[in-house]
Amino acid sequence: MKVHFIRYADDFIVSAPTKEIAEEIRDIIREFLVGRGLELSEEKTRITHINEGFDFLGWNIRKYKGTLLIKPSKKSIKAIMEKIKAIIQKAQAWTQDQLIKALNPVIRGWSNYHRHIVAKETFAKLDSYIWTVIWRWGKRRHRNKGHKWIARKYWHSKGNRNWVFQTTENTLLTFSEVNIRRHTFLKLDANPYTDRKYFLDRQDRLKKQTPWNQTKLSYFALRRPIIG
Repeated sequence: MKVHFIRYADDFIVSAPTKEIAEEIRDIIREFLVGRGLELSEEKTRITHINEGFDFLGWNIRKYKGTLLIKPSKKSIKAIMEKIKAIIQKAQAWTQDQLIKALNPVIRGWSNYHRHIVAKETFAKLDSYIWTVIWRWGKRRHRNKGHKWIARKYWHSKGNRNWVFQTTENTLLTFSEVNIRRHTFLKLDANPYTDRKYFLDRQDRLKKQTPWNQTKLSYFALRRPIIG
């Protein structure tokens, strides 16, 4: 019987070959938790077919015509859009530099988190959304100015790119600037205690691809289920 358990902190997935087996496993887990003074969240627990998909840690995992794809979940996309909107609503009296400094960490953090999955299309849609809300920000600030004046004041050309929201000191990041990079699968028989060199070499490769803090998070997330 092929049953797999994937855990990250207190969130976990159990895969099973049939719905009946999945229901049986759910009952076993519920009994296991009750004996330890815990309970399974009925609201967050669901049994679904992989073709219908499910959300886990901000991602939607689903098979499309037999191909498994992991994308940012609709809930995660909605949350980042609301966060961007809230920042811009607060920024009516801010300078352009202040707005860029407030938005860049949000854009960088969200895009780095989702850079290892199928997110290119989502990144493009979010770039379009952020351009729209910033354009409205500019129009509200200068109600008596025309569109061309607003565009020349806040947007400029940079290299091969046009419509870059920037000042002499700061440039607004875009989601699409982040390159999609697939995770390298771990060796299934690797052990962080006996195969130390393998994990250190892997960590060094990740450091060359991503900022240090993101590398540390990825390594910890992959390593944690192994050492329990």
